[in-house]
Amino acid sequence: MNLTVFGATGGIGREIVRQALGAGHRVTAVVRDPARLGVTGDALEVFRSDLSDPEHLRAAVRGRDAVLSGLGARRRKDAGVARRLTRTVLAAMEAEGVRRLLVVSAGPVGPAADGDGALDRAVRGLVSAVLKDVYTDLRGMEAELASSGTDWTSVRPPRLQDKPLTGRYRTVVGGFPRQGRFIARADVAHAMLAMIDDLGTVKQGVGLAY
Repeated sequence: MNLTVFGATGGIGREIVRQALGAGHRVTAVVRDPARLGVTGDALEVFRSDLSDPEHLRAAVRGRDAVLSGLGARRRKDAGVARRLTRTVLAAMEAEGVRRLLVVSAGPVGPAADGDGALDRAVRGLVSAVLKDVYTDLRGMEAELASSGTDWTSVRPPRLQDKPLTGRYRTVVGGFPRQGRFIARADVAHAMLAMIDDLGTVKQGVGLAY
């Protein structure tokens, strides 16, 4: 497949690029600073952009089979970037007729898992309160997706870890895995790549966790 990855210098984005190349896909990595990418390959194209102009981004998504995005706030003070930057990506995709889009959101944005105990509910409530602005931004991003003409999927992980790929995790379409508390960024990337051709995830939020 011919893929474009936004947020390619972030933890999940870099893993998407690395794993996609390893699987034999052609990848366009959209970055602000190419020096921060740290991934190379004959099938890799690096596209430099600050994501401010959808017209400029059209060349980065033109003719692609799917677009994957790890865009989002890395700190609480960055809240607002997910919705704003995703809106730009959507405009470029819709201008080029590219439909498949997978993005990273967060577990607390979606419904709680059925059967979670008091501890999980309390932790979820605390995290949601501390990161309120970030989650408000992600809900806004998901609203942009829902009003778009794309075949989107919003992937909603819990607390992220920098650990090796396992390929062993649980996914729940429209919900969240019970007592799902952690997942490696590498496994989020793996799940996103696996969902590209999964019609059951189109226009859905998907919770995933160990």
